[in-house]
Amino acid sequence: MSDALDYLIKTKPDAIKPYFAFLKEAGTHLDTRSRDLISVITKVATQTDRGFRQYLSRALRNGATAHEVLDALLMAFPVLGLTKIVWATDIILDMDLPEFRPENLQNEGSWHDVMAISDIKPGKINHHECDGRHVFVYRTDQGNVRVYDSHCPHQVTDIPPLAADGLKLTCPKHGWTFDITTGECIEKGDHPLKNFEAKVEGNRLKAYW
Repeated sequence: MSDALDYLIKTKPDAIKPYFAFLKEAGTHLDTRSRDLISVITKVATQTDRGFRQYLSRALRNGATAHEVLDALLMAFPVLGLTKIVWATDIILDMDLPEFRPENLQNEGSWHDVMAISDIKPGKINHHECDGRHVFVYRTDQGNVRVYDSHCPHQVTDIPPLAADGLKLTCPKHGWTFDITTGECIEKGDHPLKNFEAKVEGNRLKAYW
């Protein structure tokens, strides 16, 4: 939520809160994916950059695929027109989301060889690039390993390795802070980092996306 909306909620709660209640009630009978895709389209229709980024990230977080987002945009062509669809596509390209890269759109998901287990520093934040995707890796002293997408769940900003401070990661764009041991957001936001399924084969760490 923006600072402006936070301000209006605090100063004009009787006017703003019913509006949000209306929006919530209006989508009661829609499944989450459909509701999110409709929200994405409304932000494209009004060409709201920040809102589009936020609702796109929410749709992806709630299970929508890149193909579904693109199909929704194209299905809305009679209303949006080519100019707005290109506008939205430019933002998607600027966000550099791995899911939308042409080579990944053809894949249904697979196991990726991330790194050697011996290269993971236990008890620390490890940043690594694998097959065009940045990930953060955490290994406990007991040998348990977790692999996280480096994109912040808020507006999918790619969190850089310099954002690490001890066992915390802070997104430089809006200050969401995450605990690397659990992936949970512990400051500002309320959504965790995306945690990829991981396994160890021999001396190699593999993750599925």
